[in-house]
Amino acid sequence: MTSHIARETEKLKRRLLTLGADVEELYLQAIRSLEELDETLAKQVATSDDRIDRQEVDIEEECLKVLALHQPVANDLRFIVSVLKINNDLERIADLAVNIAERALDLMKYKRIAIPFEFTAMSQKVYSMVKKSLDSLVNLDLHEAHEVIALDDEVDALHHNSYGMVMEQIRQHPDCLEALISYLVVSRYLERIADQATNIAEDVHYLIEGDIVRHIM
Repeated sequence: MTSHIARETEKLKRRLLTLGADVEELYLQAIRSLEELDETLAKQVATSDDRIDRQEVDIEEECLKVLALHQPVANDLRFIVSVLKINNDLERIADLAVNIAERALDLMKYKRIAIPFEFTAMSQKVYSMVKKSLDSLVNLDLHEAHEVIALDDEVDALHHNSYGMVMEQIRQHPDCLEALISYLVVSRYLERIADQATNIAEDVHYLIEGDIVRHIM
């Protein structure tokens, strides 16, 4: 690795980690806006999408510039490919966090009801996956990346349970149908965020090992 491309890749990593920290905070704000049905916070999250999108586009353009100017090979090329993929994964997590905040705004239109599934457990497990996936990138920690991949099945199971719990509430309280469906959609958003965190962990595995984890684990 030449000193010039080393500087470029280090700069890319810093920008990607800044985006990761912003997305992590956006997720936490979205969760809090739903827990508290906080209109101000939900609107703040909903309007953050453009900022995240700009960061994602800037990182992609920097990656393409490095590819064009330096024509990296071997480990350097693998790093750029991983950054492009993780960049997209983070942008998708931000989109889903915005979707959760928008559901919080919708829920404020209906009679307030208790969240009809294990929201706290599920949202905390998903947050752990997002955080661990980014930590595995910072530390190039293969073990931590594999922990994230293993947790995905647990979140899938929680989402499956959510479906059953919400359907039971709909049978008991058909007058709350709209709110209950909104909560079920939130569970789906959480499950999709877990999928994106898993993608990041798989990208970290690729960065370290050079093979595509979904075909071997």
